Amino acid sequence: MQQLIEGYRRFRGGHWPEYRDLYRELSTHGQKPPTLVIACCDSRVDPAVIFDAQPGEMFVVRNVANLVPPAELGQGHHGTSAAIEFAVRVLKVRMILIMGHADCGGVYAALKGIDKSDFTYLDEWIDLVQPALDRLGDIDREAPEAKEMLERESIKMSLERLMTFPFVAEAVAAGELSLEGARFRVFDGRLEWLDKETGAFDRVG
Repeated sequence: MQQLIEGYRRFRGGHWPEYRDLYRELSTHGQKPPTLVIACCDSRVDPAVIFDAQPGEMFVVRNVANLVPPAELGQGHHGTSAAIEFAVRVLKVRMILIMGHADCGGVYAALKGIDKSDFTYLDEWIDLVQPALDRLGDIDREAPEAKEMLERESIKMSLERLMTFPFVAEAVAAGELSLEGARFRVFDGRLEWLDKETGAFDRVG
C-alpha cells in the first residue's frame, strides 16, 4: 500500500501539474481516444508507457495473453468483448491494435500445457490459444523459437477473431476502422509491427 501511495504522490507532484488542463478538458468533454489497444496484463508490458501516450489517447483492454475471444452470445460475462463493442460503437476508435509480447506466460502455458485441475478460470481462457498452436503444425515445442512463433501466430488469430464481431467487420468494410498487430520484446525494448501483406513481424526502427 505504501508503495502505491508514494507513487500517487509522485503523480500529484509531477505528472498532474503538467497535464492538469488536459485532465480538466477530458473531464468536461469526455474521452475520444483514436486507438483501442488489446494488450497482455503482464506487469512488464504497459501500452501507455511503451507508446509514451498522454491521458485520453488510448483505450486499453488488458487480459492474459492479449487474447480476443470469438464473438459469442449466451451466458457468461464477456468482458473483453464488451470493451471492444464500447470502443468501436461508442467511442468510434479508428484503430484496434493487438499488442503481444515476448516471454508471455499465457502463451507459454498453452505451449507446454497446464494442469487443468489447478485452475478455475485460467484453463478455459488459455484454451483460446489452441487454434493458433494447431496452425503451427508439428513443431518442436521445446525449441527456443517455438514460443516466439506462437506469440506471433496468436496475435494474427486475435486479429481474425475481431472480424467475427459484426460491428467490427462493418466498420472495417466502411473504411472507418483498421486492425493492426504488434509484439513488444521485453528483453531489449524493441517493437515488432505486423506486415499484413507478408505476415511477417518487422522491427520498428
